[in-house]
Amino acid sequence: MKVLLKFILDCEPDAAWRALQSPTVFREVSAPLLSVKSLEPGGFETVWPEGENRVEISALGLVPVGMQIVDIDRTHTQHEGVRIIHDKGRGVTGALKIVTTWDHRMAVAADPAGTGKTLYRDRLIMKAGPLTPAVWAGLWSFWQVRGVRLQQLAPSWAFDPEFSGDAKAAAAKRAAAEAARHAEETPAEILAEPPTADSAVLGIDPDLGAGQ
Repeated sequence: MKVLLKFILDCEPDAAWRALQSPTVFREVSAPLLSVKSLEPGGFETVWPEGENRVEISALGLVPVGMQIVDIDRTHTQHEGVRIIHDKGRGVTGALKIVTTWDHRMAVAADPAGTGKTLYRDRLIMKAGPLTPAVWAGLWSFWQVRGVRLQQLAPSWAFDPEFSGDAKAAAAKRAAAEAARHAEETPAEILAEPPTADSAVLGIDPDLGAGQ
């Protein structure tokens, strides 16, 4: 089943892209319903590292929910002007193991209306066997709260003091590698349809639907 979000964030696309790669923002939009603790040596980095990141999640900071793998992938094929961060992680322990399929993609692009703000699109595909409807209902509710938090925080992303120094250099290196990768793509691999303000249901948007 799917959970879908689509709205305009009050910040520039570059600022939204930086924020969505930040574990700090991940924790901020999850609070206060969920608390997230890193299980990696040294704790959370400024920017999510590519690949698997282990976190421990608790409800309201009190009730353990389990361990989750946040598996970050920024290599998804996309057309010019759209950037996607893909979490293909999974639950490892506790109640989180109930979810057997977890495919979460967040896409940012310039607002087609030309406001200088960000068109944000979000799609989660999840399965939990016979419990799928019940788990989906809970996730749908949480995603609505999360969406509100993203919109509340977005204006503060215009200036991100944490995104500096080594983190900025690492992001520049990733951006250069991504540009080189896209330069090698064949025309058939490049998605041609740009995002529009009145595009169809998020679930079939080409940016979030490719690879399924």
